Amino acid sequence: MEITTIQPFLDYYKRIRQRTLRLLSVIPEESMNWSYKPGKFTIADQVRHIAAIERYMYAETVQGKPCTYSGCGKELADGYENVMKFFNDMHEESISIFSRLSDTDLQGKCSTPGNVDITIWKWLRAMTEHEVHHRGELYIYLNLLDIKTPPMFELSSEDIILNSRKGK
Repeated sequence: MEITTIQPFLDYYKRIRQRTLRLLSVIPEESMNWSYKPGKFTIADQVRHIAAIERYMYAETVQGKPCTYSGCGKELADGYENVMKFFNDMHEESISIFSRLSDTDLQGKCSTPGNVDITIWKWLRAMTEHEVHHRGELYIYLNLLDIKTPPMFELSSEDIILNSRKGK
């Protein structure tokens, strides 16, 4: 997917974020600090990571600024309500920055934290892939805890099978 104009991308990214928010809405407060093994991201770390990377890496670098991401620990936000507020606040700030990009800016370059120059539209596409990657991890975390998760596009695999024509 090549991104040539900013508004259609922002509309697309809004739908990506809505699916992520639908998943986050089923996280029980008491599960926020759960991880599948010591030393790995907790559920809250995953949520803070998506938010902090979006704001402090992607949004900074598209402005030609250095990445300021410094992790996703509890010092950013702790407790269910604070983590969700952080998540939403960082997204709002990021969207404000992305909204200022012109269509011409999308063809320019930015420098990644690895000092690789990349076309801005490709960097924004990588941001959406990053969110989807961590959302997938959250699905697994929640499934390991036996928490019912929402289907991504309103239908589960089982619903699709039930609604499919058999024996065509």
